[in-house]
Amino acid sequence: MPQARTSTPRERYRTQVRAEIKEHAWEQIATAGASALSLNAIAKRMGMSGPALYRYFDGRDELITELIRDAYRSQADTLRAAAESGADLAGLAHALRAWALADPQRYFLIFGTPVPGYHAPDDITETMAVILGACAARPSSDGVDGAFDAHLDTHRQWAGERPVPAPVLHRALSFWSRLHGVLSLELAGQFTGMGFDPALLFEAELKDLLGP
Repeated sequence: MPQARTSTPRERYRTQVRAEIKEHAWEQIATAGASALSLNAIAKRMGMSGPALYRYFDGRDELITELIRDAYRSQADTLRAAAESGADLAGLAHALRAWALADPQRYFLIFGTPVPGYHAPDDITETMAVILGACAARPSSDGVDGAFDAHLDTHRQWAGERPVPAPVLHRALSFWSRLHGVLSLELAGQFTGMGFDPALLFEAELKDLLGP
């Protein structure tokens, strides 16, 4: 049997430094937002020169890309763990909200205002695959219903290879967009002072999405 490759001390040190750089980046984002992210400021916090830090990340864009991928991976891992524990679509919704509330800056990095001058990667995450699986497990008509369903039937690249009917794709998109709409407004503080509980609004939207 082939033996697993063991990382060298130099590789382990590089991984450790990259992780520390990302930790400082998250702290900076939490304080001033992603658009103010500065590698030179991070280098100063770590007692490094700017050029030395660039040995670990080519520039700001590569660092932001790593943070975005980490955020997507964290979200996907959270939903996958919930699904594997038996959570249905409602359970996934609650897991999604808990994940967002636990770290609003991480949420806004992937769902908030785009960082000026930065173009995010086009990676397809596993999050939608988990949602599609939960939507497919619920009773649904196999027929195409409406112009948008007909459109989705021929525009399903975002769904990967899952052979699900168009109504399931529609349900997954509705689940995704409406709940993220509520979450984004809540985390941005748009409901502050309006006198109602955002958690109850989230539950009402979820109930409406799930139907009878």
